Amino acid sequence: MNIKRIIQAALSDSLTKKRKIVLVFGARQTGKTTLCNSILEGLSGRILKINGDEIKYLELLSSRDFSKMKLLVDGVDVLFIDEAQRIPDIGINLKIIYENMPELKMLITGSSSFELGNQVKEPLTGRTSTFKLMPFSLQEIRQNASIFDIQQRLEEFMLFGFYPEITHYTNASEKEKYLTELSSSYLYKDVLELSNIRNSSKISNLLKLLAFQIGKEVSLNEIGQSLGMSQETVNSYIDLLEKSFIVFRLRGFSRNLRKEIGKRDKIYFWDLGVRNCIIQNFYPLTTRNDVGEMWENLIITERIKYLSNNQLNANTYFWRTYTGAEIDYVEERNGELFAYEIKYSKARNKAPHTWIENYGNNFKCITKDNFWEFVM
Repeated sequence: MNIKRIIQAALSDSLTKKRKIVLVFGARQTGKTTLCNSILEGLSGRILKINGDEIKYLELLSSRDFSKMKLLVDGVDVLFIDEAQRIPDIGINLKIIYENMPELKMLITGSSSFELGNQVKEPLTGRTSTFKLMPFSLQEIRQNASIFDIQQRLEEFMLFGFYPEITHYTNASEKEKYLTELSSSYLYKDVLELSNIRNSSKISNLLKLLAFQIGKEVSLNEIGQSLGMSQETVNSYIDLLEKSFIVFRLRGFSRNLRKEIGKRDKIYFWDLGVRNCIIQNFYPLTTRNDVGEMWENLIITERIKYLSNNQLNANTYFWRTYTGAEIDYVEERNGELFAYEIKYSKARNKAPHTWIENYGNNFKCITKDNFWEFVM
């Protein structure tokens, strides 16, 4: 299935019309190389494509010596470096090229934002346009499918997720096999290689605990006790998993009212197929007791993809009080607060009284019957 990525137009514009180094971050297997090659096919001039895993380029591109790097890029109109996190000191070297070859366009991908981000953030301040590429979104799938078709496939999406490769498989066993390989071979690779974590079982056990707690507030202290780790270690591991695009945190919203809980986060998975693979549960929704949590994960993830893909700015939270009143998802946009309850089937008509009393009644319930208005 040929699915056009939403960020393609903006990414192409940044590369061709602005004097910026274009950075594309994202987990492995999300289609960064395919997207970039699609953009490069529409460009004229000489294009040099480099894979950061190729040893022959490492010395030149980490040399900090422009006279050496010029031997490689002289006469090139567009420089494309794929998996740039593999190249030592890539940020400072890109800065040197940028300052000495102002007409050279540069397109850079990286699969681990914590490594590439740390390398490029300071040297390239003000010189980059940054994009995040996640697994397919419902908005992207909508380009080739009706809303009715998407509704019919909701269970498929909730079980197997949105990684591009998944679209090539037609039966459940093939999809499960792919997700197992993805989880074991790719997802942990950057975390383990670039963060000095030698024992992958620590990451695996942490992910399993987090996978069982989607939609719930997470106690780092309790997780640490379960895994025999300090709270600080658990927090640092979750930070690595966030920066590797496996999970993300949703923070509690609070204006410091005494009733509000704001210290714990909820943690969601960028892809439910990966989450289900971690807990080894691909059973049909009719047999499961976590459908509500999966639906919440799906809708919040798809909404955040929608905001990111369409370059819309919003602060995102959940909200809960000590008395048990709660809202699954809160957006702060242009100084206004918008509250959303996420229910797989039964709708809720209004926000909790405490929320309305303090923050107004911009409230909506997102269900199977109206979700497309929110995420597409």
